[in-house]
Amino acid sequence: MRDDSKPDAPEPTRQWPPMRSWTFRVIDAFDASPTMRRVVLTADDIDEFAYKPGQAIIMMVPLPEGGVGRRDYTIRGMDRAARTISVDFVLHGDTPAPTWARQAKPGDTIEAKGPRGGTVLRPNADWHLLTGDETCIPAIAHILEAMPVGTKAFAFIEVGDKSGEFTFETQADAAIRWVHRNGAPAGPSELMNGVARDFPLPTGKGHAYIIGETSNVRRQRHTLIARGLTRDQISSEGYWRPGRIGGHDHVDD
Repeated sequence: MRDDSKPDAPEPTRQWPPMRSWTFRVIDAFDASPTMRRVVLTADDIDEFAYKPGQAIIMMVPLPEGGVGRRDYTIRGMDRAARTISVDFVLHGDTPAPTWARQAKPGDTIEAKGPRGGTVLRPNADWHLLTGDETCIPAIAHILEAMPVGTKAFAFIEVGDKSGEFTFETQADAAIRWVHRNGAPAGPSELMNGVARDFPLPTGKGHAYIIGETSNVRRQRHTLIARGLTRDQISSEGYWRPGRIGGHDHVDD
């Protein structure tokens, strides 16, 4: 999921592998919580849709001035029997993607590409650390749901206050902690870096999934590397940053 509150800015040039195009049709749309809108989608060729929990699709969201804008949104889940996928939208203002999600009704269509993204479950790790903010809840929830019984996981999720908390279903041995901003705005801060600094690293070879605002992700990545994790033990993606709508940062430095 991505922040959708700032003007568009071009992404750095990067060579992408070809992504499949999809025409999705809205089946249902409802509020999953007071701050999250869920849209359920299908497609004529949905049986061919293959993805890993944590990946996203690029949705071509209608813009108020006309045309469409590319927006990355995490796949919240898939119901193979019902032939649907679900996408959650943080309701954070009258900006294009939340506006589309609020207005979406059965029969509406939207073009998309994907899936894409490398922050996906590493099943061979001995333990898993997941951190993110509100925009990352769909990815973190879906990864936790996909974990096998007894998998050791630690999730730290930044939200404004208690009203932003969710209940997750998981068979993992998961410790989930909500980190409240307590009135501070979302954006660059030391809040989640403090989590990365103070988290007691378990024994064994773990894997960290660090997502959210780009500068916060980079801080946490550097902190975990300084604490002894290797670069291949960290999956890190910048979902958003101030001053930009859409886009996606690969934080691998």
